[in-house]
Amino acid sequence: MELLRRFFLLDERGTTVATEVRAGVVTFMTMAYIIIVQPIVLMNAGMPLKAVMLATCLSSAFATLLMGVLANYPIALAPAMGHNFYFTLLVTSGVAPNWQVALGANFISGALFIVLSLFGFRERIIRAVPDSLKYAIAVGIGLLIALVGFQMAGFVAVNAENPMATGLKLGTLGKPALLAAIGLALTSALMAFKVRGAILIGLVATAALGIPMGLVKPAASLISAPPWSELRHTALALDIAGAFQLGLVGVIFTFFFLDLFDTVGTLIGVSQQAGLMVNGQLPRARQALFSDAAGTVAGTLLGTSTITSYIESSAGVSEGGRTGLANVVTALLFLAAVFFTPCVEMIAGGAPTTEEFRLEHFEGSWETRRDAAGKVAEQETPLAAARDSTLVVRRLKVLSPVTAPTLILIGCLIVSAVVHIPWNDWTEAVPAFLAIMMMPLTGNITEGIAFGFIAYAFLKLVTGRTREASPWLLVFAALFAARYACQAFHGAI
Repeated sequence: MELLRRFFLLDERGTTVATEVRAGVVTFMTMAYIIIVQPIVLMNAGMPLKAVMLATCLSSAFATLLMGVLANYPIALAPAMGHNFYFTLLVTSGVAPNWQVALGANFISGALFIVLSLFGFRERIIRAVPDSLKYAIAVGIGLLIALVGFQMAGFVAVNAENPMATGLKLGTLGKPALLAAIGLALTSALMAFKVRGAILIGLVATAALGIPMGLVKPAASLISAPPWSELRHTALALDIAGAFQLGLVGVIFTFFFLDLFDTVGTLIGVSQQAGLMVNGQLPRARQALFSDAAGTVAGTLLGTSTITSYIESSAGVSEGGRTGLANVVTALLFLAAVFFTPCVEMIAGGAPTTEEFRLEHFEGSWETRRDAAGKVAEQETPLAAARDSTLVVRRLKVLSPVTAPTLILIGCLIVSAVVHIPWNDWTEAVPAFLAIMMMPLTGNITEGIAFGFIAYAFLKLVTGRTREASPWLLVFAALFAARYACQAFHGAI
């Protein structure tokens, strides 16, 4: 005990071993949902569920322990929500040919983050992006996550019948949507009552309710030996060479900036709450940023997306956590979580459902998409063809009503940052609005960042307020504009 008190400076920060242990447990409870959600999200990119779960637990434990030992901060780390969706969309949209290349791009961004953290360039980059765009990027990601949640719940569905609409319509409100609605109501109520671990409790309770409804297949056992052999599918499977191509430069840039914004925002917010700031500065910031970047590198090597600092760490701080000892406890709990693979598989199980819509003068082929386990994830089949070439199409989709409420509520939490955008200044508001809207509408975070940067640079230039736009931002805006010009006149690059 004496060694722990001295190493983690418990007396100097006015805390005890018991308090730090309790804080570490609370932090883990509030962020443990990622152990379930991360494999489900990356499974849509073709990655094996068990391997991703193991990679998530191991890399989270590594990064959290590193943060605790090197920086002595009670700030835990795990795969970032939003980054995981961006990762998956890269693969499903064809920007990255496969998840191995996407992991390679993610690895490069993490390595770049390490270099910049060691040489102190991060402050310049942070200052280069205005606060309004930082908040807008967060809000756009929140809307994108929530939209995916609404689709996974079955609340909304593809609206191919009306091309003038947004592309979505009210979904088929069957049993999956009912279970998702119950889960949403339950979890939001727990959050309203400020129950610790509300999201995790909501996930487990919704899965339990789904068993008698026939939407969740119960696991044979809740605990099993970790399936270490599964890691062979993802460990060191990243394709770094494949990520070194012109079309993925923007992807690497996006991964890097998203991690930078998330990390800095969380470090400042949680450190202020814990009283660790000194004269407005964060001592040992270099060690903290290095831990974050090293976590991303380790995560991509094992088989998961960007590791970042979690704002949920504030829950542990509110319980009295002030040192890295709380992180040691959280890291140990992440390691223990590898024994609960059956629970993750049970909650990840989808609920097959169908939806029908009409396509006017449709030409093309029908295709079947399968998930990593080989199960049909989406299938389209023509039912009838009329003389006017109108086809009635039935689409088989696998919904995830258990995890959907979590995504919707996480999106709600992230969107709350919208209040920090100065809406009374059009040169700040319009770029922020474009960045926010383009992300959910295109399903692409990079496009949102690009529109925001271009609009910000343009409006500052035409209003004579160029000094408010950093040279770095102007350069990136010009590069994004050149990319769109090439797409318009010479084809996509």
